Amino acid sequence: MTNDDVKTWMDEVRERTDHALRTYLDEKLLEARQISPSSLELVEGIRSLTLRGGKRLRPIVLQAAMRAVGPERDLGDATAVSASLEVLQSYLLIHDDWMDQDDERRGGPAVHAMYRNDHGEHEANALAILAGDLASAYALELILRTPWGEGQNEALGLFIRIQKEVFYGQHLDLTQDPDVARMHDLKTGSYTVRGPLLLGALLGGATEAQTEALLAYGNPLGEAFQLADDLIGTFGDSGHTGKPGDDLTHRKRNGLVAMAEARLEGKAREELSTLMNGRGHADEALVARVASAMVDHGIRSEVEARITELLASSEKALDDSGFDPQGVEILRFVARKLALRTV
Repeated sequence: MTNDDVKTWMDEVRERTDHALRTYLDEKLLEARQISPSSLELVEGIRSLTLRGGKRLRPIVLQAAMRAVGPERDLGDATAVSASLEVLQSYLLIHDDWMDQDDERRGGPAVHAMYRNDHGEHEANALAILAGDLASAYALELILRTPWGEGQNEALGLFIRIQKEVFYGQHLDLTQDPDVARMHDLKTGSYTVRGPLLLGALLGGATEAQTEALLAYGNPLGEAFQLADDLIGTFGDSGHTGKPGDDLTHRKRNGLVAMAEARLEGKAREELSTLMNGRGHADEALVARVASAMVDHGIRSEVEARITELLASSEKALDDSGFDPQGVEILRFVARKLALRTV
């Protein structure tokens, strides 16, 4: 398959997923009107965020795994679980934006910010929590609409495990735990790469050896994806990502900050400590100096080199995987898409 063929395949996954999401969420609007018309705003908040954008990377990862291990399987069987992963992400983003006090997401208002149009701040925040909780129920409902056959209990167990790992990872993030690598693996690697791969493997009828090969492919890719996200969070802009590069402004202890804490010395180290231990609005000039120090001391370039190394490890796992050849080409392209994100 050429790169253009893979891009076309990915566009088809996105189109199927978007259609399923729109159909399902329209159904939920009708359901809310019957059960509690006043609660429509909860569904509307979920719907707005979910349909606003997103690259549909998790459905692509899931269906790439399914295609690689079961090329004869009908990818239409993966539509509901693909939509489930997107609604799960909406659930996590709604809560994450509220916890991080981010008012912008995907080029528009975060859900808690949307609710401020009609409610006070505390009530808007509480409604966002409810909307996230409702989205979690929707994600589970969509999982149950997937034709798992005898693998349904295994799929449910995996889906629950993904969520537990994300919650643990979010705890490590919020408490600024020093084990940043573990936080990344749990918070992002689990539901962005490893979980979708395993769900796709299950739906595609993977053998044990194929599942192990997918994990060997996915584990380094999860770390690479998060490091790329950290680069965007530190140096990116809303034109590329739908949100500003504001990790330093919000004092998020991402991978670059952890490396800077171990590497910087003298005035640069003092300024990093002042920024990360401060309260209230972060001084923009201080943020800019810390970001510049990360570049000047080679931290940014080292993270970029690590991403390249992880990508190579991920692609090497495909060499003797025994996957369908066209599936391998899709997985290679997906790996580059996840790891080499635009900054």
